[in-house]
Amino acid sequence: MTESGNQFVGQQENVEVLRYAAFTDEGTGGNPAGIVLDAGDLDEEARLRIAARLGYSETAFVDEPRGTTMFRLRYYSPLAEVAFCGHATIAAAVALAHRDGPGRIEFTTLAGPIEVRTQPSALGYAATLTSVPTHTRPATAEEVASALKSLRWSPDDIDSRYPAHIAFAGNDHLILAVHSRDRLANLDYDYDGLALLMEQRKWTTLQLVHAHTPLLFSSRNPFPPGGIVEDPATGAAAAAFGGYLRALNLVDLPTRVTVMQGQDMGRPSRLLVDLSAHDDRVQVTGTATALL
Repeated sequence: MTESGNQFVGQQENVEVLRYAAFTDEGTGGNPAGIVLDAGDLDEEARLRIAARLGYSETAFVDEPRGTTMFRLRYYSPLAEVAFCGHATIAAAVALAHRDGPGRIEFTTLAGPIEVRTQPSALGYAATLTSVPTHTRPATAEEVASALKSLRWSPDDIDSRYPAHIAFAGNDHLILAVHSRDRLANLDYDYDGLALLMEQRKWTTLQLVHAHTPLLFSSRNPFPPGGIVEDPATGAAAAAFGGYLRALNLVDLPTRVTVMQGQDMGRPSRLLVDLSAHDDRVQVTGTATALL
């Protein structure tokens, strides 16, 4: 591919691929994503080739518009299609805002309809996505034991205030909370072992968290199913985690939870998670910046 400003042009597909970092923290860091705004003519093989060449955890493909503010959105990691990706949704929405102006957008995804609002902010455009309805279930003892083995953690590392769960907001995520921020910072897991476990269980990422306060968390997200060691900002996991906190009555409602991710990777990211007392959908807000 050849580079032109913040755009890449695929030699074979002859399409323009924008690059944005989503969920930036004070304008820096964030999770990079590719965006193709005119992907209607691309088949699955072409999308996978573009995603693999770009090498980001996800690339978003915006198909032909359905009306003036409705679009079909598909997500591809370097290895496979993903039903839903939060940071690529934020990135795609901000890219559309740069092209068409801010406002309300509705994306049709494999996980269901996702509403996004874009608005100007002091750091450029910000976007707020509303997830599909969330739900959660306790993780089994076998699931927890297998995950701890692959993470090289022990049961003593787990913070019992936050029970291990499988949480859903478009994809399934195993949630594990640890007592020590250092344990999170020193994450060094068995990639092949965790990849096999996640493939068997159909988990998209692991949401590994440490609670600084009931409303402020640090997070890390291993992502072997996408061919990525770790995701620096995961909107889908943040939404699932918000649904988990709501369902287990771990926060007073309504409220906003802040998830800090990517610090241990050198890509600090900030995800703002808003929870309602009357709606099991979750809103996740972040800024996105075009990459040059």
